[in-house]
Amino acid sequence: MTLFSMPIETIYLILLIVSGSLTILYLFFGDVLEGIAEATGFLNPVLILAFITFFSAGGYILEKITSLNSFIIIIIAALVSVLLDVLLNVFVLIPMASAEQSLSYTEKSLEGRVGKIIISIPENGYGEVVIESYSGMISKPAASFEDTPIDEGEEVLVIEVKSGVLYVIPYQKSFT
Repeated sequence: MTLFSMPIETIYLILLIVSGSLTILYLFFGDVLEGIAEATGFLNPVLILAFITFFSAGGYILEKITSLNSFIIIIIAALVSVLLDVLLNVFVLIPMASAEQSLSYTEKSLEGRVGKIIISIPENGYGEVVIESYSGMISKPAASFEDTPIDEGEEVLVIEVKSGVLYVIPYQKSFT
């Protein structure tokens, strides 16, 4: 079969090379296009590039090793590509998206959290506080917000973060 006066195998091969190259470029510059994935919902650029890659690779291989009609090969390649795309989305992309959010934190997100002093904070000095999170324990240097000493083992509330240092006050649970 010919399309645009070229053999269909050549078109599959060109599509495979272009989509593979775009996938590599997306790997390096994908953060620029993240907004597109958020705005369109299900039209993720990774899924579109994966579909084209799967489709062109499947079509090229089937054209080379079978004697099936080209229209049947297009249908088979499209169905297999959709199936592989769904599997890629369900088992790789969705779990990775949720794992990325749960494992990362910013220093700003530590403000308002409760931690425990593991190295006492002297007056006008520094100690260390540990905060439990979903990804494990976060240990950071700490100073007293009010320049008062805080003993080891006390629970503290993080008031602000400056230059990687948590400024804390003793935490009192209030049940009002």
